[in-house]
Amino acid sequence: MVIKIYISGISGNKEVKKRQQRVLLILDSKNIKYEVIDIAEPGAEEAKDFMQNTCTSMGATISDPNPRHPLPPQLFNDDVYCGDYDQFDMANEIDEMEKFLKLEVADSDQNLTSNAEIKLKNGEVTPEENKPTEEESKENEVPNEQEKTVSEEKSNDVEADGNEGTKDSEDTSEEKVESKETEDSKNEESKESEDTKDSEAAGDKEDDDDEESKDEKADEA
Repeated sequence: MVIKIYISGISGNKEVKKRQQRVLLILDSKNIKYEVIDIAEPGAEEAKDFMQNTCTSMGATISDPNPRHPLPPQLFNDDVYCGDYDQFDMANEIDEMEKFLKLEVADSDQNLTSNAEIKLKNGEVTPEENKPTEEESKENEVPNEQEKTVSEEKSNDVEADGNEGTKDSEDTSEEKVESKETEDSKNEESKESEDTKDSEAAGDKEDDDDEESKDEKADEA
């Protein structure tokens, strides 16, 4: 379905010329494709007769409020009449251009879909494609579990090393205590040995004194 705009390229009516230009500008701004048919060109008598016989709105202007034939611009959807400039301008004001031009909504949706497909072909990615697949999720989970296991093993090794260090320090402390106790016992034994020697020396001295006393008494007698 093609929108057809019937115009007159040699119209002496300035208002008609302005209307024709405005219709084309609005359609361009809305990205609506159209075909221009100039009824003033040579060989366009058939198109001119078709427009004048089919249009139900005269397209009256201020300078020509009661024209004998419909004035351009006149709008058609293929061979289906849509309306004149005043009806076109009203549809643009109330944002019902598609309805006025008898454009199906399905066609507009299809155009939007095709534009989206073109963008995707140019390298854009949809949000669904950004989502990881189940296999990728599983692959990501496996390394995470392996890293977790490795970190737990390292933690256990560190704790074992700490426990061994603590045990070694405890063993060292116990060895020091035992060494000190051994030294103390040796010192006590040495002291007891010295006391024994002193007591033996004192006993020998007493024996010597007794013998001297006996010798003196014998001399006196």
